[in-house]
Amino acid sequence: MCDYSLMSVPNRLAREGEDLVAHRFPTGSLGLASPADLQRGTAQPAAPRSWWCTVKEFFNPPHVPPVPAVCIPPGSRLALQDIPVRLQRDLGVGEAEMVTFTQISPAANSYRDAVRFANGREVRLQELREGQRVRVLDLSMAEEIDIARLREEIAEVAYRAR
Repeated sequence: MCDYSLMSVPNRLAREGEDLVAHRFPTGSLGLASPADLQRGTAQPAAPRSWWCTVKEFFNPPHVPPVPAVCIPPGSRLALQDIPVRLQRDLGVGEAEMVTFTQISPAANSYRDAVRFANGREVRLQELREGQRVRVLDLSMAEEIDIARLREEIAEVAYRAR
């Protein structure tokens, strides 16, 4: 759903039909984010500013809300686009493929989010290219999320981050 390294990042569940991109978060992990959220975080004022305003902003930067990670439940169907040539060759897939989101390991504190191609090959989300586009096609096949287990994982990560 959301790798352990993204539990300390604000996050939300994906919506059907939503377009996402692979994004490197401040934790150093690759995850999925909304292009609109990414644009909000980099928006710059268009008007020229005075020297004094620039100095004030340097010492008191404007608050930019963090980009939330978009979590996808295992079993969801996605359209993976812009697949790098190296991955196409290694996995025997095309430039764009329909994939199923999955978790490859139940182990805590490990990267476990992955996508499974129609030919059965799997690749971890961490191996995708930053900026790669993903479209959420169908969440109806998603596995039921164990909310209690998810809360325990979030609490464990928060405890370890102290």
